[in-house]
Amino acid sequence: MSSDASIVGKNLMQPAPTQLPEEPEVLARIEAGDLPEDIAIRFPKSSLAWALMAEDAWAEGRTIDAYAFARVGYHRGLDSLRGAGWRGAGPVPYSHEPNRGFLRSLYMLGQAAAAIGEGEEVHRIEAFLVDADPTATEQIAQG
Repeated sequence: MSSDASIVGKNLMQPAPTQLPEEPEVLARIEAGDLPEDIAIRFPKSSLAWALMAEDAWAEGRTIDAYAFARVGYHRGLDSLRGAGWRGAGPVPYSHEPNRGFLRSLYMLGQAAAAIGEGEEVHRIEAFLVDADPTATEQIAQG
């Protein structure tokens, strides 16, 4: 039997981590102080823009708005993940910064879903976050 050091410790049944592409224009607009709503108008496919709107709405007590913005960010993120080769399963590491918009949208969707009593959705989202990155929930909650 031959040994290949490159596969030692790898789960060969698990897909490689998905890494979404960089969004330098979105980050530049955030750094320039643009409002998330203005960023989403210019970059509607950006999960990060939608996550920021969801977080702002949540902080302002606008639960339904937070839920709606997070759901859009989640769906935009799913589209982006599929475009990056994701096939419905496998790691989406929080450590890769461009993945954070999707993961933050997913987290906010879970928060808002819990607030409106969508228990089954909360459980699905929690499982999805753990499957994507077991550390994501804690990192997002810490800010």
